[in-house]
Amino acid sequence: MNGLERDGLPRADVPSAFDTEARWYDRLVGANPGYHEHLRLSARRLGLPADTRGLRLLDAGCGTGASTAALLSVAPGARITAFDASGEMLARARAKTWPATVGFVHTPVEELSDVEGPFDAVFASYLLRNLADPTGQLRRLRRLLRPGGRIAVHEYSVQDSRRARWTWNAVCAGVIIPLGRLTTGDATLYRHLRRSVLGFDGLGALTQRLHDAGFTDVRTGTVAGWQRDIVHTVLGTNPPETS
Repeated sequence: MNGLERDGLPRADVPSAFDTEARWYDRLVGANPGYHEHLRLSARRLGLPADTRGLRLLDAGCGTGASTAALLSVAPGARITAFDASGEMLARARAKTWPATVGFVHTPVEELSDVEGPFDAVFASYLLRNLADPTGQLRRLRRLLRPGGRIAVHEYSVQDSRRARWTWNAVCAGVIIPLGRLTTGDATLYRHLRRSVLGFDGLGALTQRLHDAGFTDVRTGTVAGWQRDIVHTVLGTNPPETS
């Protein structure tokens, strides 16, 4: 039995848990210092050209659209397709104001119905640790990238740092879980957040996943503030085709 199931939230139930919490989600992540700026930082690390007109970008696991907004901030001329498995989270995203170049699709990454490549870049934020087969889904996302296209995985990873694990446990116990319970009346999703991060890959294992999925030029970067060495960007490139 994995950590999610011990906490009463099997992986198959994660989308429905986000459905339940969707109305409070933006308020809660807005209370996290640096949350939106860190997403923008990972989006910038994709290294997109200054003129993004004509680019096609994929936002994998867009939630209520915070990661979509981060992509839009660095690629205002691009066409962005964003998808999520949670219908209620996606409804919150769709209800916001977007240019006509942004579209949303309701689908889990395991199916990706109505999502067709090739894309110039993929942005996957806080997605992989909620999947049963992260490496397999990274392969699926890579197949949607053009040769030479890049992925930015924006994710929690604390296994390789004792300080990061201590900080994450302390913030969850003292802030995230109590605030989630106070705001929503139920701390299940926030206990899941704590345990899913603690049980997920260390940074070394996460970078190896990208290699195993066929990505090259895999590099990492962390963020500033209390989430330093807790939140990371892991970048990879879909290798060019060889003749």
